[in-house]
Amino acid sequence: MLRRAHHRHRANLTFLALAVVFIAVCVCASSLHGPHNLAVPSFNRLSTRGSGSFSPIGISRRAAGMGLRGGKAAATLVVGQTVSWKDNLPVIDEGHRELMKDLVDNGQSHIFSGWANPGVDDDKKQHMMSQLAKLNTTCPGGLIDYITRSKQLLNAAQAGGNSLSGFVPSVPTGERLEVGERRHYDMEVIGMTESAHAAFVLVAGGLGERLGFGGIKVSLPSELVSEKTFLQLYAENILALQERAHESTGQRDVKLPLAIMTSGDTHQRTVDLLESNDYFGLSKDQVYLMEQQKVPAMANQEAQIAVDPNDPYSILTKPHGHGDVHTLLHQHGLAKKWAKEGRRWIVFFQDTNGLIFQAVPSLIGVSKSLELEVNTLTVPRRPGEPVGSICHLKNEKSGKELTVNVEYNQLEGLLKSTVSPEGDVPSSETGFSPYPGNTNALVFRIEPYAKILDKTGGLMPEFANPKFADAAKTKFKKPVRLECMMQDYPLLLSRDSRVGFTELERWSCFAAVKNNPVDAATQYEKTGFAESASTAEASLYIMNLKKLKRLGAHVAESKLEKFNGVSTSVGPKVVFSPSFATTYEELGRKLNNPSKVKSLDLDGALHVKAVPGAHVVIDGLKVVNQGWPLKPVDVKDEKVPEYLRIRGYHIDKSEGAVYTFDKPGEYHIP
Repeated sequence: MLRRAHHRHRANLTFLALAVVFIAVCVCASSLHGPHNLAVPSFNRLSTRGSGSFSPIGISRRAAGMGLRGGKAAATLVVGQTVSWKDNLPVIDEGHRELMKDLVDNGQSHIFSGWANPGVDDDKKQHMMSQLAKLNTTCPGGLIDYITRSKQLLNAAQAGGNSLSGFVPSVPTGERLEVGERRHYDMEVIGMTESAHAAFVLVAGGLGERLGFGGIKVSLPSELVSEKTFLQLYAENILALQERAHESTGQRDVKLPLAIMTSGDTHQRTVDLLESNDYFGLSKDQVYLMEQQKVPAMANQEAQIAVDPNDPYSILTKPHGHGDVHTLLHQHGLAKKWAKEGRRWIVFFQDTNGLIFQAVPSLIGVSKSLELEVNTLTVPRRPGEPVGSICHLKNEKSGKELTVNVEYNQLEGLLKSTVSPEGDVPSSETGFSPYPGNTNALVFRIEPYAKILDKTGGLMPEFANPKFADAAKTKFKKPVRLECMMQDYPLLLSRDSRVGFTELERWSCFAAVKNNPVDAATQYEKTGFAESASTAEASLYIMNLKKLKRLGAHVAESKLEKFNGVSTSVGPKVVFSPSFATTYEELGRKLNNPSKVKSLDLDGALHVKAVPGAHVVIDGLKVVNQGWPLKPVDVKDEKVPEYLRIRGYHIDKSEGAVYTFDKPGEYHIP
């Protein structure tokens, strides 16, 4: 058994290995704490965002794709010029003339109405036609099909109505797990075996501007003890699962692929981050980068494509939504490739949830146990909390059934009009809603997924959400595009498809970085979850503290302190490297095994580093030093790195005991 580890004042502990790493830092005076507002999935143009509308797919006749990157200007049509598009047709490359005619035939002649006479700006005209040709290739279904779908969805949005009318909600098939209980243990064991047949998809198209961070979000340090970026943390988790796959299968050549969806803003920076860090230990051939493109914005209710008001030779484009991850997996042939390789599961995860891989084994285990085609990781949610919920919906008249995400602002009204006049009522036992909160982390069974993508050409359900400038709903405040959401994939499935959820305690699986300090403070007051860099970092430490406590260790309690205006949990800092333990069950085996850690009394900082093949036993070690306290930083000083300024502190690592074992062998401390 693990002798009680007494973490007193200023306790800090780190076990840092190159391949097997355990880092724990505890500072009694200082440490740290940390929804996806998802579109409401619908069926046959069920509304998703306010007055928005939704299309289930099936319109596309051509290969699906994405649009081109464009300007960020706000508006729209170029009209009133006297030059006819036909006047400029001869100066256009022959290969683009047919597209020009098709666009005109489909109500888009305004695109060319701002052009100068032939002989003037002909190179700019060619450039615009090249942009349109690229959009025709990358836009889902091609431009004409996109225009057709836009008209239908914009008309539906204008008409309004209750998109969920006729549907009755119920709690779907799923598992509610508690870390350390027998069922959780069983699901982790099953999941660890099945993870040898998994592939991973990271949705990482975002910059950190909203956080006050100028880099890409995956380059943000997940915590300051190890200073591992989110991308490094994810890579190391995949490598750890890969090593366990080698052990369970006996095949050293097993590689677990990682596909990363980037955007025009993040693609090259993601490439640079990977290449400058030698892919964080992953093989280059197991990493796939998929750059998301943009789609044309529509200027009005007639679905006329918007032209940049500052440049009559540029189409205004906008992001299509993270549902494009499915389209890109189809376009790149990865879903089909992985299915042919015999892989069974695809794990989708977001860019700044450092806890996600703690849930992956049990999430896969539940998928296997319940034979789920789609499994969503969920957390307990309180009624009214701004988090979408996974619901089973059945239309009593049509017989249609689906299990999808329903937005919190629609769930209440739906419940009141159907099964619960009181609305979303909390359980008297738990205080939580029976409808679980969506984290937008998902596990799909690969084989049926690849078949669905082939059937739809990779096209996902879409919706339009125009903001109208007038009561008659005839004018837009700004151009609008079609959007799609990754969690709406179940809308493509038959009623016989098994779709469910796995619920874990929030502390064990979900802590996102979504807000800058000002917004984080406001959100914390409203919901109790700041979702900032500091609180997400604290959540990493808290997760491991809770696990240690459940395994019998004594650790100091945390307290709230404010850094940069954000209430942050401060206490012992505990970090386990993925290579040290990938599951709660494995962590218990290593810490409660007398041959690993017999006794440790820590009042300060301890850092133990061991290379692969170095086996270290800690027995009777007592450490006393000043630890690694948090120290405030001047958030207005631009010389301070951004990743520290958005936290409001740095960690003082001037003291601490360090043990390094850089050669394989048997070692004892002290």
